[in-house]
Amino acid sequence: MKEFDFYIVPTPIGNLGDMTSRAVEVLKSVDLIACEDSRVTQKLLNHFDIHTKCVSYHKFNERERVDFILSEISSGKRVALVSDAGTPLFCDPGAVLVKELRKNGISITALAGANALATFLSQVSRSGEDFYFAGFLPKSQSQIEDLFKKYADTDLAFYESPNRILKTLEILRGVRPQAKVAVGRELTKVFEEIVVDDVENVIKYFEENILKGEIAALVFRDENTGDIELDGKIDALLKKGFKAKEIATILSELYAVNKNEVYKRVLQK
Repeated sequence: MKEFDFYIVPTPIGNLGDMTSRAVEVLKSVDLIACEDSRVTQKLLNHFDIHTKCVSYHKFNERERVDFILSEISSGKRVALVSDAGTPLFCDPGAVLVKELRKNGISITALAGANALATFLSQVSRSGEDFYFAGFLPKSQSQIEDLFKKYADTDLAFYESPNRILKTLEILRGVRPQAKVAVGRELTKVFEEIVVDDVENVIKYFEENILKGEIAALVFRDENTGDIELDGKIDALLKKGFKAKEIATILSELYAVNKNEVYKRVLQK
């Protein structure tokens, strides 16, 4: 098997049985493992009897670690990168390092393995293959609202914390009350659960059931996005300071919509 200087190694997102034999072999054979939290990674290494030295590599020190890892590889050592769970560079550190390694001609490979997004989406039936992955959503309500409006005609996948998911779903209900969603929690674990329903019903369900663990979610594309797109255009013009009559005139001329209907909708804002 060809050897590389640098390995990107997925680790289980919950079930340790998902660790591949190749991942174990690589982590045993390299000289150094770069990891987010050595305490988390050490538990995994102990389980598989791996004794390779670890060094911290997380979002707060990744730039300063680049030179160190480059120097280790330049001295002939081989390095593996892992995150606490799942595949590095998917909402986890690694992009800065990989960019610099490629600039310096370092040979890199990535192993196949656990990924929360793929695990979740493979259990959710969608009408099309395309989707937009937003990672973890922004913190402000207005940014989240804009995101839900922008991708009304596309399946929108994202990660969320159990502390925020209900608030996020309530924001969705406010801008797209008919939206259909899928919410997955505890993926690959004993209490794994995926709920697929209208946003109103999903909110009610999780108000009555304890939420634990990281969340993977999907907002399905709307079958008819015309009204949502119009609302988005109205909101944009309102933010620019246009008045109701002006907005009605602009949108009716640009998009051949009924001027009076647009006017009424602006007044409802």
